Amino acid sequence: MPKNKEGAKDSVDYKKLKFKCGIEIHQQLSGHKLFCNCSTGMNEEKETLQIKRNLRTSASELGEKDIAAEYETRRKRDFIYHCYKGETCLVETDSEPPHNINEQALETALSVVKSLKLTIPDKLMIMRKIVVDGSACSSFQRTLVVGMESENSYIETQQGKVKLTSICLEEDACKIIRQDSKEVNYSLSRQGIPLLEIRTDPDIKNPEHARETAEKLGLILRSFDNIKRGIGTIRQDVNLSILNKSRIEIKGFQDLRSMPKIIENEVKRLMKLKTIRPEVRKANSDLTTTFMRPLPGAARMYPETDLPLIDPRPISKKLRPTELLTTKLLILEEKHHLDSSTARGIIKKKINFEEFIKKYKNLDARTIAYILVEVPKALKTRENLTPSLHQLDTVIAYLDKGVITKEAVPQVLISLSKHKKLNMNQFKKPDTKQIEQELRHLIKNQPDITANALMGILMKKYRGKIPGKELMHLIKKIRG
Repeated sequence: MPKNKEGAKDSVDYKKLKFKCGIEIHQQLSGHKLFCNCSTGMNEEKETLQIKRNLRTSASELGEKDIAAEYETRRKRDFIYHCYKGETCLVETDSEPPHNINEQALETALSVVKSLKLTIPDKLMIMRKIVVDGSACSSFQRTLVVGMESENSYIETQQGKVKLTSICLEEDACKIIRQDSKEVNYSLSRQGIPLLEIRTDPDIKNPEHARETAEKLGLILRSFDNIKRGIGTIRQDVNLSILNKSRIEIKGFQDLRSMPKIIENEVKRLMKLKTIRPEVRKANSDLTTTFMRPLPGAARMYPETDLPLIDPRPISKKLRPTELLTTKLLILEEKHHLDSSTARGIIKKKINFEEFIKKYKNLDARTIAYILVEVPKALKTRENLTPSLHQLDTVIAYLDKGVITKEAVPQVLISLSKHKKLNMNQFKKPDTKQIEQELRHLIKNQPDITANALMGILMKKYRGKIPGKELMHLIKKIRG
């Protein structure tokens, strides 16, 4: 039975519930917007314009109305769009046709597709996707499928393969500034930022598997250039169902650590319902979900008439698969026997670990990794200090030459961070003969003194200068 993040067994039998779950990862790209030259910096210092709009549904060519659009129409809310200098132009307000697609964003998208072994379509068709909640000023987002599933388009996880079904390149939606029952205020600064959307099959077996899958996909995306970093640049949606009932979509995960518990709580909520309606729900900070709107219908797409088909071959031919960070992670874990957390820390800091291994031949890989990743974490927590890579390199060099001990590393780094000059005498390893003389003197004056008492006395004086194991070895040697 699966375990939650605390390690306790999960009380829900997901296999018996026929639990199905897939993930959508949305990752912003840097550069300029997808169909204009506006900035993606989301600089909202100077507001230039406000636009007020309302949503009204109309029947499709089949004479049907989208259930989600009808729901939003009945709410009778006003949508206020705020425009900012350098961040918004007539394209965002739907007052001017879109410009040609951002080629840098398209190249990045096709590079991701190629590296993840999806199939690039022969022609790329830009589509309009109807947006019913007001988060697009024009009531639609432009999107194009750049990758379709293949036999080898999957990622490996601890609980099996998860199939990648599609990758789209699309415009990001507006950002909510504030809202109430009558009005929603949106910033147009985010609308139009290039966004990669990666979808998986419902191969995810349980809540913890969902977290692992999302985390691995996030790490993969950091392998590529032009991927934006920071809070809000990557978002995850979860689609799930139980007992072959209707699908629920959960949006707004703020922290991957909360994902397993939110999914577990949602499954328990669904287990209590006789009828499950397809709907979109919001992930809350208290690990529950709340209703947002009915799940939109499938027929929300129609061709963009202002832009032609795109031939991806000129770009895709010159692209080479990118070495994924998941591959680098596996090498660090298997080749150097590092735990997953430390290996991730090395990758996150973009440390050239192999160079450290070649440079410091007297130290094992785990010791070097410990100094590069774990020691800075502890110093940040205890001392609010963040050693530079140069300072870490300096300390590793001291340790490699035998000038200091491993135990002295944190204190040396503290001194390096706080003082310009470093007095190495205070960290120098003491002479073994000197310690042996002290031991003989202590034992002579206190014949009945225990080994632990001797250890306590010496550690007060030599803590950080000599390993505890080495001190105990000397104590046993002298006492016999």
